[in-house]
Amino acid sequence: MTSTRATRGHHITVEPGTVRVRAVHEGQVLAESRRPLVLRETGCPDRYYLPPEDVRTELLTPSETTTHCPFKGDASYWSVPGAADLVWAYPEPKPEVAAIKDHFCFYETVKVTD
Repeated sequence: MTSTRATRGHHITVEPGTVRVRAVHEGQVLAESRRPLVLRETGCPDRYYLPPEDVRTELLTPSETTTHCPFKGDASYWSVPGAADLVWAYPEPKPEVAAIKDHFCFYETVKVTD
């Protein structure tokens, strides 16, 4: 599964990741996945989108923050104590990036070596 979107020199690809990734905040593991999706977007760092089953959603508090991306759609955000809007997801992404639907993305995600 690889999806690609190119608009006016702006490119986005979504493909299965090949590494294990972990999201940690202040020493607490918030998520760990061996099956992240990697979203690559012109002008942005690569982002890992993790399936909800691999995220400790009980640690996340929904935020009232939303943002709009003309290429991906409307994002919803979650916070943890001491870190507002640390996590986001696209509940209804644009069709070209539909694979990221309901996957969580963290500002700080690190690759884990076995």
